[in-house]
Amino acid sequence: MMGKFLPVLLGMIGLLIGGGAGYFLRPAPDPAAQAETAKPEEPDPSLAPEYAKLSNQFIVPVVQKGKVTAMVIMSLSLEVTTGSTPNVYNAEPKLRDSFLQVMFDHANAGGFSGSYTDGSNLVLLRSALLEAAKTVLGEQVTDVLITDIVRQDS
Repeated sequence: MMGKFLPVLLGMIGLLIGGGAGYFLRPAPDPAAQAETAKPEEPDPSLAPEYAKLSNQFIVPVVQKGKVTAMVIMSLSLEVTTGSTPNVYNAEPKLRDSFLQVMFDHANAGGFSGSYTDGSNLVLLRSALLEAAKTVLGEQVTDVLITDIVRQDS
């Protein structure tokens, strides 16, 4: 019995010694490679977007059968390229005019009736607002953010 057990035992001891030697004698890690994997890439701060909050809320009446049935109040911010925030504030009157026209059209099409916060409904509104913002500011605007929205029924 011992004759069959001894070769297995010697083989296990040899594997353990070889594994231990390989672990302790492995080459030192390359510091440059270790630094690359340790640090996640940081985004270039000069490419980070800026956010310009428009100063006043937008108030949009919801009209049905010639009567105002609700008021929708919205706050917007614009995501713009770095350094473009002053341009947003300089063009704010023109932006507000364009945004109000989009919101009035959205309200007249029934966009603020019923389930007005439905995802697809807001996607349509955001894309129309972004298109209006780009006609005023060009490619400086990358997104329109609806920061607050509420409907008050009368």
